[in-house]
Amino acid sequence: MPSISVKIARNIDSTNRLLCSERKTMAATRSNSFPRSSRQHPLATEVNEHLNRLRSSKEASTSSTSISHKLNGFQDLYDCVVKFLQLPLSHHALAHECADELLDGSLRLLDLCSTAKDIVLQTKESTNELQSALRRRKIGEYEIVSEVRKYISSRKVSKKTIHKALGNLKVIQRKNTVSHSETVSMLKEIEAMTCSMFEDLLSLISGPKPRSWLSVSKLLHQRRIECEDAARNVNEFEKVDVALKSFGTTKSEIINLEMQNQLKDLELFIQDLEDGLECLFRCMIKARVSLFNILTL
Repeated sequence: MPSISVKIARNIDSTNRLLCSERKTMAATRSNSFPRSSRQHPLATEVNEHLNRLRSSKEASTSSTSISHKLNGFQDLYDCVVKFLQLPLSHHALAHECADELLDGSLRLLDLCSTAKDIVLQTKESTNELQSALRRRKIGEYEIVSEVRKYISSRKVSKKTIHKALGNLKVIQRKNTVSHSETVSMLKEIEAMTCSMFEDLLSLISGPKPRSWLSVSKLLHQRRIECEDAARNVNEFEKVDVALKSFGTTKSEIINLEMQNQLKDLELFIQDLEDGLECLFRCMIKARVSLFNILTL
């Protein structure tokens, strides 16, 4: 018959095995409960669907039409994110990890969006002034040239602002860290993709970097062979920049009319950008407020 000490030892051993088993079960439950509920929740599924659509368009053309579609896509994404952040599972995930970092990231994105809005508004004003000058029949050549120079000067200021913003954007992109939380990882991916979209948008507004004469001469033969390059996607900002160069060397009624047409197209595109950025800005503010509410609970 086993002694009391042996029985106690066996009971302790049995209890330890049971506690160990319970801990493993609870740990597995904790580690699996949030990801599963996150994936199964309809809002989480909807967020991932928006992300998949935006991922598939990431390598697409950065034409004006593509950028407008992306702005609309990000509006839909952030609308869905705001709803997702109201869920208890989101509160649980963000209450313990990276909430401050995500809040800082949302502020940087709002600053970036605000910069883009300011640049678009500045370009809109200078475009309208140039359009008005070209439409006035009694205006002299000197006044037209003066307005053209004002527009070009405004574009130079915008490009400097964009260059600085793109530099800041690289810093933001390098700050992204890895997270073990599915929700945090998803929000960080949204932040990274939003940065990428703003990079495409600002680069489109700025236009291609001017090439040196040596670079141009090396490409002349290639450009002649690749005829399709002439039909490449040239956005409205670049078209006006090119048209103004022609306008500066050849002044005629035809050139004036072409210039007005280019400015009209640019005006319409700017309006699309202005509306899209304003809507996205409001959606991003709502998302930041939701993050802030979670952090202060």
